Amino acid sequence: MANGSSIVFAGIAPHPPIMVPEVGRDAIADVRTSIDAMSDLTGRVIRSGAETIVIISPHAPLEPAAFVAYDGPHLSADFTNFRAPAAGARADLDDELLNEITAAAAEQNLLTVRIKRLDLDHGTAVPLYFLQRNGWNGRVVALGYSFLSNHDHLRFGQCIRRAAEKIGRPVAFIASGDLSHRLTPDAPAGYNAQAHLFDEEVIDSIRSCATERIVNIDQELRRLAGECGYRSMLVAIGVAEGSAPLCEVLSYEAPFGVGYLVAQLLSEPRPVGITSGSSDASSSAQRTTENSPALQRWDRPPKSSSESAERATDKKLYPLATPTGRGSVPALARFTIETFVTTGKIISPPNDLTHELIARAGCFVSIKTLTGDLRGCIGTIEPEKDSLAEELIANAVSAATRDPRFSPVRQDELPGLRYSVDVLSQPELCRLEDLDPQNYGVIVEDRDGLRRGLLLPNLEGIDTAAKQVEISSRKAGIAPSTYVKLFRFRAERYSES
Repeated sequence: MANGSSIVFAGIAPHPPIMVPEVGRDAIADVRTSIDAMSDLTGRVIRSGAETIVIISPHAPLEPAAFVAYDGPHLSADFTNFRAPAAGARADLDDELLNEITAAAAEQNLLTVRIKRLDLDHGTAVPLYFLQRNGWNGRVVALGYSFLSNHDHLRFGQCIRRAAEKIGRPVAFIASGDLSHRLTPDAPAGYNAQAHLFDEEVIDSIRSCATERIVNIDQELRRLAGECGYRSMLVAIGVAEGSAPLCEVLSYEAPFGVGYLVAQLLSEPRPVGITSGSSDASSSAQRTTENSPALQRWDRPPKSSSESAERATDKKLYPLATPTGRGSVPALARFTIETFVTTGKIISPPNDLTHELIARAGCFVSIKTLTGDLRGCIGTIEPEKDSLAEELIANAVSAATRDPRFSPVRQDELPGLRYSVDVLSQPELCRLEDLDPQNYGVIVEDRDGLRRGLLLPNLEGIDTAAKQVEISSRKAGIAPSTYVKLFRFRAERYSES
């Protein structure tokens, strides 16, 4: 075994919930290649003798200046949010390994924060579901990446490697992440004609076992692709560093305009002299399985870091300004985003809420440049919080940091941004003839309720109900002429003057 490392496998796995049979149902035929490849990947993990698997996900709660780890002693997830509550995954935390990862990272001035949360995010749950469904059984460390530099993500991977070597047990590493989200006109994050180049470069880099090309990939191309797996791959490359690589692309497909890659970066036999602990990697576990691409832009927001970046002395944070009236709504969006970008903190709702902000409603927060170009937009169709103020704060942070079409908003951009908030009424079932694109937004949903697409009202160039439905369906990945349910809603738009 090369260098006697305890890292016996490193690979990449996609995480669309539609892969899970209980979630995708008949639609799993569209991702059969990825499902079969996950079975192949699991067999390789089992043959490597891995007793613990470390998974890093782009959808774990986000700490801008720290890596996160789900705390134990047990880790679990189900797919209730995807109408499959009986499907899920459960494993014990490898607390010893996590402690060593935390210590090794601290030696490199990298912070690891434990989060107490009952359910794993779907970026972790989908790969773990398939690993267990295909026969792997062992302990898990579940991690999330940060907004730190690319180099720091490589270094964090190296820390994971050193931690595994210290405990002396065989460990596998899985980088969860999807590639470009913008490959076709009906892709959920929109279309970019150059996006395919990102996926092709990643695939060719792995096939040629030249993963340094992924590290050095054009960052503008990465931004155009709207990917969610790049930082996960950087950590995996750091984990595999120092071993003789054994790279292979097991599968690649993009049935919904999103690239799904299953790949191996490293595989080594069970280390000589290392014996199994309490878990048997070859035993079978009968476990039964997220976030469909169309739903990604409605994810809940990241949590903030406890560490604050120093606020620039020459940057004015806009106050909440008008204590009453329409101006307080976009002012709250501005204050939320400027506070988060400059300090890393998520604000609490102000005490003196206006009547608009006390109400409970879904909303979309839009960020635009002074020239009118979109810089981020994320929202919730139906309210998840107790007040519009809380809903707005959560969605504002997500719009600034989690829109897959854009990189996170930078502090130097803040003076050139403007904000608007669309507050949604309760959606109501309707017919095509009930729609009016000037006055109503639309939600389209397929027969099984697995894919949903939304379009706000009063958008430039959307002048007929048929066009409104057609565009919403494409955004959701619903094929033309497919039966869809229609819901309409009104949206009250609050914009900065």
